[in-house]
Amino acid sequence: MKSLHKAKEELRKIINKGNLGKEMIMVRAKPLTPNEAIGNPERNDFPLLKGKERLMQAEFRGSLGQAFTDMYGDFEGSISDVLDMELTNNYRRAIFVASLNALTRYLGLAEGTIHCRDEGPEECGKKLVEFISQNYGSPKVALVGLQPAIADHLARRFELRIVDVDAENIGRCKFGLTILDGNRDTEKVLRWCDLALVTGTTAVNQTMEPILELASPKEVIFYGVTIAGVAKLLELRRFCPCST
Repeated sequence: MKSLHKAKEELRKIINKGNLGKEMIMVRAKPLTPNEAIGNPERNDFPLLKGKERLMQAEFRGSLGQAFTDMYGDFEGSISDVLDMELTNNYRRAIFVASLNALTRYLGLAEGTIHCRDEGPEECGKKLVEFISQNYGSPKVALVGLQPAIADHLARRFELRIVDVDAENIGRCKFGLTILDGNRDTEKVLRWCDLALVTGTTAVNQTMEPILELASPKEVIFYGVTIAGVAKLLELRRFCPCST
């Protein structure tokens, strides 16, 4: 979890420089309903719609930041409360990451901190295929974290392997591929691939750092809104073209 602590310290420096930590400015985080978070996409197999995850949303001076988590609830406190919070579980890490996204959005450091809606995920999948083709040719791709629209479009164009930690997905055949066990098969898949696409939710569930270590020195691209602020502060590569 060194990476998340590093992001926290970078944020603390920025907050202290702007004297924001001294003010009693409230950061509010609440779990969004699936409709609030993703609208009405044609697919019905997103984790949000299945009730596996929710988006936590933080607001700071009108700027919004979101983070996926499987452990959610309401929170209200000052910036100092967020910075001093021990990141001991997914709930606390989601509060911090959502707040980080809202704060970096407000400060003009991060963009795309709000999840795309309706047909956005499908458009994202198409744009991702174009991006990879233009920049990497025809690599072997590892998808860490099943995002159905992205997986569908990648499977049509590239040699692809998918790992996920949702027991309902593991072992099932989707898009012509068997979903592998993220707890057991991630290292093997990362050794196999040329390019790793990793869900930004790893910043919340404490798997980002080991995945970066296992994938090194191969290219890692994080996708999604959750990783927005962390990616900016730690200079990680991120792809999320349809977020707002």
